[in-house]
Parts: sequence; C-alpha cells; structure tokens
Amino acid sequence: MTNSTTKTVSRLIISILACEAAGGIGAIFTTSVIPTWYAALQKPSFTPPNWLFGPAWVTLYLLMGIAVFLVWQKGLDTPGVRSSLGVFLIQLVLNISWSIIFFGAKSLLGGVVIIVALWLAILWTILKLFRISVTAGWLMLPYILWVSFASALNISVWMLNS
Repeated sequence: MTNSTTKTVSRLIISILACEAAGGIGAIFTTSVIPTWYAALQKPSFTPPNWLFGPAWVTLYLLMGIAVFLVWQKGLDTPGVRSSLGVFLIQLVLNISWSIIFFGAKSLLGGVVIIVALWLAILWTILKLFRISVTAGWLMLPYILWVSFASALNISVWMLNS
C-alpha cells in the first residue's frame, strides 16, 4: 500500500470512527433510560419501535463520516474546507448535546430547543458541504430527513407530556 493510499484509508477510518463515537457518547445518556423514563412517556402514534433507532443512527453516522472524509480529502488548504469542517463539528456537538439534554437531563423542552438548533446546523452544514463536494452534501440528506422526523417526534412528546 502506498503512503497516499494509507493516508486516504486512515482519514476515512478516522472520519467514520469520529462520527460513530459521537453516537456512542449519545448512547451513554440514552440506553439506560429507554426502558424506564422514556418508556413511561406518552408518545405519538407515529413513534417508531425502539429497535429502529440504533440501526438508523449507525447508518446516519456512517454516511456523515463518509461525507466529512470527502471534504477532508479536498485538503485543508482548499478554500472553504476548514470552515465546512468547523460547521460539521458544530452540528456534531449539537447532536451529542441533544442526547445529553433530552435523555440525560430528561428535559423534553430542552430537547426541542437543541433539536431545532441541530436541524439548522445540519442545513448549514449541507449547504457548506455541497460547495466542496456534491456527494458529501447528498450523503447528509438522509440525516436532515431523519432529524426532521425526530424533531416532529420530540415536539410531539413534549406536547403530550407537558
């Protein structure tokens, strides 16, 4: 394997693992309260089964990792790459924050506030990524669609339990 190939593969692995790690951090705050606190909440009829969330998020974090890799591959000296990666990091921190606030702090309203900010940050990220890599931008679309659904779910849970 050439040095260039090794560098490329390393960046891909780092990008995916960083995103999956964000999911792992969120799971720390989520897993223990699903069968207790979350199970006791009133939920709307469109709430998916709990087993669906894990595979959905693993897939979304994988797509996010590939997207950030594609941007990183353009080179940090390429105009817009650093700011795109910065915006990506902002949305990733908000993603983690949602789990901490909604599940960890058991704050339904706080979850609404964070998820709205997260949705806006994802949109900003997609717009930035499209300028660097059209493929990276497209890879983020399932994420914003899922967070759109999750926003409706979070808002509904908040309203049903307020």
